[in-house]
Amino acid sequence: MGFFKAFALNGVLIAIIAHGLVGISLIWDKVLLQRKGMQSLPSYVFWLGAISIFGLILIPFGFHLPPWKIAALAFVAGFCDLLATWFYYAALKAGEASEELAAMGGFTPLATVLLSIPLLGVHLHGGQFIGFIVMTLGGFVMFFAEKLPLTRMLPLIVAASLLFGLTDVLQKLAFNATNFVSGYVFFTIGTFIGAMALLLRPSWRRQIFKNSEEAPPRSKAGYMINRFVAGVGSFLVVFAVSRTSPSMVEAISGVRYVIIFVLAWAITMWRPSWFRESFNRRALLIKALGTALVVAGLILAGLQGSSVGSGGPS
Repeated sequence: MGFFKAFALNGVLIAIIAHGLVGISLIWDKVLLQRKGMQSLPSYVFWLGAISIFGLILIPFGFHLPPWKIAALAFVAGFCDLLATWFYYAALKAGEASEELAAMGGFTPLATVLLSIPLLGVHLHGGQFIGFIVMTLGGFVMFFAEKLPLTRMLPLIVAASLLFGLTDVLQKLAFNATNFVSGYVFFTIGTFIGAMALLLRPSWRRQIFKNSEEAPPRSKAGYMINRFVAGVGSFLVVFAVSRTSPSMVEAISGVRYVIIFVLAWAITMWRPSWFRESFNRRALLIKALGTALVVAGLILAGLQGSSVGSGGPS
C-alpha cells in the first residue's frame, strides 16, 4: 500500500495527468470559441472564473483559517491565475492552437524557474535539472515550428507566461505554510473575485450576459462538460504544485502541447469544419522533434519528481 500511495502522490505523475486533461480541454475550447454565442473573450473567461467557486466544496475536508498573509498569498495567486487565463485564451482565440499554446511550453517554465529562485530558493539538481532543460527546450522547438506574427502574439504569450509563473510561485509559498485544502480554498476565492471584476466594465458585462443567452444549448452543454474536464485538470495542476517544485510542474506542461498538436492535426485532417490549421512537412518534423524532447525530459525527471520542493503540512 505504501508504494501505491507514494505513486499516487508523485508530483510528476500528477502533473502529467493534469496537463493531459488540460490539453484535451484546450482543444475543445478552440472548437467552442469558433461557435456563435461563444466568441466573446470576456464572456468565456468570466464563466471560467465564476465556476471556480465550487472549490469551496473542499472546506469540510481539512480547511482551517490560515494567517491572513498566507490567505492573501493564495488569494492573489487565484486572481493572477484568472488574469493569466485572459491572455492565454486571447492567444488561443487569435491564432493556431498548436503554435500559440505550444509557445507557453517554453516561456512559462522559464518564467516560473526565474521567479522560484529568488522567492522560493528552489534549485533543480541532477536528473530534474536536465529533465527541466530538455522539456523546456521541447516547448521552444514547437514554438518555432512556424513563423508567427511575433508583434501580435508575443505580448500575449509573455504576459500569460509571467502571470502563470507568478501564480505557481505564490501557490507554492501558500502551500508551504498551510495545508492544501486551506490554500486551495483561498485560491479559488481569488479566481472567483477576478471573474466578478470583469462585470465592472459595462461593455464586458453586456457581452457576458448577451453571449450567454445567444449560445445554443449544444454549445452550452459542451462548455460545461469541458469545464468539468478542465476543472479536474486545473485542480490536479495545483495539487502537483503542492507536491513538487512549480518549475517542474510547468516544464511538464509540454505534455499538454503534445496533445494539442496531435489533436489539432487530427481535427484538421478529419473535422476541418471545426477548425483548420496548417501542417506542412517542416512543421511536422520540427514539432515531432519537440515532442521527442518533451518525452525525453519526462523520463529524465520522472523518477525524482516527488522529492523536490514538496509542499507543507497536509
